[in-house]
Formats: sequence, C-alpha cells, structure tokens
Amino acid sequence: MNVVLWIVAGLLAALYLAAGGMKLATPREKLLENPNMGWAADFPGAAVKGIGAVEVLGAIGLVLPRALDIAPVLTPLAATGLAVVQIGAIIVHARRKETKALPMNVVLLVLAAFVAIGRFAG
Repeated sequence: MNVVLWIVAGLLAALYLAAGGMKLATPREKLLENPNMGWAADFPGAAVKGIGAVEVLGAIGLVLPRALDIAPVLTPLAATGLAVVQIGAIIVHARRKETKALPMNVVLLVLAAFVAIGRFAG
C-alpha cells in the first residue's frame, strides 16, 4: 500500500505543482484567455494567486515531509488541504454550470482523500 500511496502522492504533486505554478506565474488577464479558467473571472487576482500558492505548497507537502522524514504528519495535512481545495472547485464549477470540469475535480478529491487517509492511518 505504501508504494501506491507514493505513486498517487507523486502524481498529485506533479499536477498541483503545474496547476498552482501556472496560477502564480501567469497574469490574471492571460489566465482568463484559457477556456478552462473562466472561473477566475469571478475572483480577484489575489484570490487566484492564493489558490495557486495553496496548490504549490500542498504539492510540496505531499512529498517532501515524508521523503525527508521531517514532520511527516504534514503529508496527510497537505492532502487534506488539497481535498478541501477540490471541494471548493466542485462548488464553483457546479454554480457556474461547468459540468465538464466536475469529473476531474471529483477524481482529484478522491485521490487526495486517499492519500490523506492512507498517511494518517500509516
């Protein structure tokens, strides 16, 4: 089970590092040109950057604490935080009737919850 948790955490970390990094590095106006980022129009630029920062920090927290054996309790906490981010994303996309985004959000929520539960239990 430990290997599966590492694989899932690594995949989530790569995805959130890319997604969060994009939100942090790309100007809001440029983000709004992306058809998958329409939700950003409903939020101030600082909120979008904040979400990006949470995603990047969560990605780091999924891997580094456990890999370095320094405060490994941060790994399930990071996974829990990313699950909460996905709950927020599901709510935003549902309110905006962006149903195409929902399956991916649900998958990411389930995977983050899997890592959180697996790491809290182990």
